Amino acid sequence: MSHHSETQPAERRHPQAHHSGAHHFEPYRFKGRKVLITGGGSGIGQATVARVLAEGGTVVAADIAEAGLEETRARAAEAGTAERLSTVTLDISDEESVRESVGGALERLGGLDVLVNAAGILDSRHTETMTLEFWNRIIGVNLTGTFLVTRQALPALLATGKGVIVNFSSTSASFAHPYMAAYAATKGGIQSFTHAIAAEYGKRGLRAVCVAPGSIDSGMTRDPGLPEDADLGLLRKLTPALGKGFAGPETVAGAIAMLASDDGAFITGTELRIDGGTHM
Repeated sequence: MSHHSETQPAERRHPQAHHSGAHHFEPYRFKGRKVLITGGGSGIGQATVARVLAEGGTVVAADIAEAGLEETRARAAEAGTAERLSTVTLDISDEESVRESVGGALERLGGLDVLVNAAGILDSRHTETMTLEFWNRIIGVNLTGTFLVTRQALPALLATGKGVIVNFSSTSASFAHPYMAAYAATKGGIQSFTHAIAAEYGKRGLRAVCVAPGSIDSGMTRDPGLPEDADLGLLRKLTPALGKGFAGPETVAGAIAMLASDDGAFITGTELRIDGGTHM
């Protein structure tokens, strides 16, 4: 099981395409920033690790899958940013794992400026045959896991006077996605949780925001575990309006970088939907 996981002034950002079609970013928005990213071994979490490193941040990437973290480290080495990356294995649904791994990450970083809760799982069932075990597994990872990591990180984030939490909702929280009742419930819960902590800690300088991805090509969306007899007609509406098909995880990583940086300084207690107009 794998927990998965903008706009800048033109004169300060100078992306240059190289032979692979990727971009280079001037390392200024996260220079000196300490960032913890869960789900950093795959998908959007892994792309966010790469983006924050490219913009000068110091990152601890956490994931339940060591193989994914190995890939994250290899990508950082190829990009020349590995010296600012460390990794830790973490099961966000286990309180003791969170206490040990997140606590250790905060010690390694010497504080925390940004938490990105990208870890999560997606699976699908007919609701009428969904077992309590299945329901509790999705809730335990996505919703409880987001709570446990946030709770562990909050003292360090509040100590900075300008901490940022980026949580992961989904378009399924606000728009009907059949066979994903458990998953959608967790994402709606994460949205409400984010609003609550944004209000609770706003006067202490903390910002809390959600991204709500949809139509993103990642390991989760490639195999959402749909029932064999799923009515695919119910899913045909999940098509981006931009007509370019699904986007890559780096699309969401760029938005996260904006929200978590000073460019997002007046954004809190809200969601940013990133789905190419799939839902409007």
